[in-house]
Amino acid sequence: MGRKIAMLGSGFIGRFYADSIHSQRSKDRIVSIYSRREESAQKFAADYETPHWTTAMEEAINHPEVDVVCIALPNNLHEAAVMACCKAKKAVICTKPLGRNAEEAKRMLEAVEAAGIFHGYMEDLVYTPKFSKALQSVQAGALGRILWAKSRETHPGPHSEWFWDKEQAGGGCILDLGCHCVEISRSFIGKDIKPVEVMCWADTQVKPIDAEDHAIALVRYENGAIGQFEVSWTFRGGLDLRDEVMGTEGTIWLNNFLRTGFDMFTTGKGADYVAEKAESNTGWLFPVGDELNDLGYNHMFADMFNAIEQNKAPRESFYDGYVVNAILDAAYRSAASKLWEPVKLDIWRGLEGVAKGASLVDYDEHHYLIKEEKTHFGSTKLILKEKQSGKIIEVTR
Repeated sequence: MGRKIAMLGSGFIGRFYADSIHSQRSKDRIVSIYSRREESAQKFAADYETPHWTTAMEEAINHPEVDVVCIALPNNLHEAAVMACCKAKKAVICTKPLGRNAEEAKRMLEAVEAAGIFHGYMEDLVYTPKFSKALQSVQAGALGRILWAKSRETHPGPHSEWFWDKEQAGGGCILDLGCHCVEISRSFIGKDIKPVEVMCWADTQVKPIDAEDHAIALVRYENGAIGQFEVSWTFRGGLDLRDEVMGTEGTIWLNNFLRTGFDMFTTGKGADYVAEKAESNTGWLFPVGDELNDLGYNHMFADMFNAIEQNKAPRESFYDGYVVNAILDAAYRSAASKLWEPVKLDIWRGLEGVAKGASLVDYDEHHYLIKEEKTHFGSTKLILKEKQSGKIIEVTR
């Protein structure tokens, strides 16, 4: 039996979600659509053959056929929607970010757990095929101990007007895009490793808005690893999604969207939609083979619905959304103070007191190995550190 879904929100992301839900497993169907505007609800219902539409949110949530509620609403409406789901005892999955801040996210987490309902955090970019394959390699030890995980998401700016309103959205590109980047880096470093502090630079460089449109941050984790994010609503050229992971034994580079091996030139004849946030339909373009698949939506919904049926937690829960919000709160405080700011986690369910990873590698009884390499003239060069004196020496063989 498939899931019967109430979709809250008929806009850009709601339609992406609907395309995914009606395609991947096919047995899952949206049976009710809520939109604040009647014409939007009716149009969505017609486009997706949804039998029930309404402009009353609780009517959609309490629809007798609905067993899962999918929140695809502006950030300031997430909490009210989650509380209504708790009251109705309906499983709930919510788009990113979970809250406008950690305080909101914490209230939502505590509410769903008190209500005993299924809750999933829809962070699609940790479900992309490339990310999933990379994570498997990292978890198998292919990169050794993870030292640095960097994620970048930049584009010319979001589609809907509410994103640009700091009160409704809760912030700018840090909250909108940084939530993706933080969870990507956190996954590579280990979600059970505690984020300790954040250093962030942010500014409003281009857009006539109150929130930031560009930011860069470092997140220090308890084991010494560093997460880094670069986010912007000022980047020209489309949607740029890139991740890098560096460990003691290897490196991974991921290009998820802008340059993935599909390049096309066109004069524009017959061209319409190319890819999400593409800025042009002429010249050299970089289409995506399957956006729903390449952005992780299909895999995300499959995980959520399978988890419901198997009575287990999904890969991403409201707890993950809360931790992300707490990290981003620290980023905002750091951007204002120009200092490293602590990550304040009232709820932490990971490891405690994890020591920084060992950096000393024995070469022999008397030396540590710093580096070993083959030279262009065929010799092996060793850089060693004497254990007793601390002296750095070079040996060529």
